[in-house]
Amino acid sequence: MSISTPGGPQRRPTVVSTGKKPAAGRPAADAKPGGGKSAGAPRQSSGGKGPRKPITPVKVSQGRSWGPIALFVAVGVLAVSIIGYGAYAAFQGSKSWEQRAADIDGIVDFREKDPKLVQGGQHQQGAIKYDVLPPVAGPHNPAWQNCMGDVYDAPIANEHAVHSLEHGTVWITYRPDLPADQVSKLRSKVQGVEKAMLSPFEGLDKPISLQAWGYQLKVDNADDSRIDEFIKTLRVNASVEGPNANCGQGITATGTAPRDNLPQQQQPTQ
Repeated sequence: MSISTPGGPQRRPTVVSTGKKPAAGRPAADAKPGGGKSAGAPRQSSGGKGPRKPITPVKVSQGRSWGPIALFVAVGVLAVSIIGYGAYAAFQGSKSWEQRAADIDGIVDFREKDPKLVQGGQHQQGAIKYDVLPPVAGPHNPAWQNCMGDVYDAPIANEHAVHSLEHGTVWITYRPDLPADQVSKLRSKVQGVEKAMLSPFEGLDKPISLQAWGYQLKVDNADDSRIDEFIKTLRVNASVEGPNANCGQGITATGTAPRDNLPQQQQPTQ
């Protein structure tokens, strides 16, 4: 039954007797000698091992939020890359074109190797023998080869081509047996570009050879990134007659024999 207490009509749990008596010679687990309960005494486990130790709560660690961290790292890397590229570009921009030319891997600088060879203004008629082939400088015909982005499908005269180099042209030559797709790539780099021209050249020791006044670079294929670097650095800059040297009104015919005694409009103006 329920028993009212001074604290209010709270109900105590009903104690149900199991009808079993304690084993002989052993007091009930919660009884003290004399039949009463021991106030405040710790409860003993049924195994008689003493009071139970409190269980330490297990702390559950929450996982890190990697999304914001990854984003922060990516932004940092991008910022460092931009700053680094800007510093590199500024450094490269501070170099002279001669220094940038010297940085092109494999380039040959005949201005340094043979200063006499690169003296300008040496005009002469007739066939001229060149020790460097394709030629990069030296005596040349008074008339230049037209170099307004012209693409020649047959060899041209060295004597006219060298005069074009003197005016700041980059002359790209290639073996006649170079695959058509490679020739097409070279054509796209030259066609329509003032002070650039392209032609096949017999007897090259490399598939492709690039010439500017006093410089030469030989490569194995048209995909070589140094080709663009050569053109960007030396076109116009390598001229010994200034950036305004004429590249139009020149020889447009092909053939390896120089053309002498040309009309006045094809004579040099520089």
